[in-house]
Amino acid sequence: MDARLRRRLEMAVRVRDFLRAHRTDGVAEGAALARLEELIQRAEVLSAQQRAGIVSARAATEMRAEIRRALRSKLLLYLSAVGGVAANENLELGAQFRLPPVGPNQAFVTVARGMLEKATEHKDLLVKRGMSEQLLSDIAAAIDEFEQTLEATRAGRREHVGASADLKFVCAEISEQVKVLDGVVRYRLGDNAELMGAWASAHNVISHVRSSSPPVPLSVPERGDETPKVVKPAA
Repeated sequence: MDARLRRRLEMAVRVRDFLRAHRTDGVAEGAALARLEELIQRAEVLSAQQRAGIVSARAATEMRAEIRRALRSKLLLYLSAVGGVAANENLELGAQFRLPPVGPNQAFVTVARGMLEKATEHKDLLVKRGMSEQLLSDIAAAIDEFEQTLEATRAGRREHVGASADLKFVCAEISEQVKVLDGVVRYRLGDNAELMGAWASAHNVISHVRSSSPPVPLSVPERGDETPKVVKPAA
């Protein structure tokens, strides 16, 4: 949740708490407060979904990096080495088992699957030249896991983007509902200066602005080797 929406939601919680503490039996007030409570609950659910989407996408990205390292530095490297030896008997294999370059994820998967398919086709020759029969199964499993992390990243991003869009809409509704409640409070408590002061503090959206560093006093020279000029008195 970005800072602007977070401050708006925090304001809505303050408004809710104020109205709970100073509520009456008014039907209009009760309905307006109930609607605000529904919106706050919905916003909190969307905020949790937004965070979950971010966490899921990040976890999938980290896992994908580990799988990619294992594929390139161990599994495919092994297959590439055996393929290079097998190319002495079958020249067509010379260019089939080159390690995939560092590049986009989908391009990496395409090259890795191509190597796996070619290795499966020439499995007997590769085993004869030193390839473990288990290697192809390990490569296939790693590629499947790699593709699953891609889908997990896409799903996490969809969840995050969808929740973010809905959250903006709900926060806009919250702002409108607070305007209604502001009218209710002013109508009911407008003559109570103390409560109106507390209400003003509750329903204002406070923004925090970072203060800049204080300027250096003009009397302090910026360089230690500078000598103040001496002003001679007028003759």
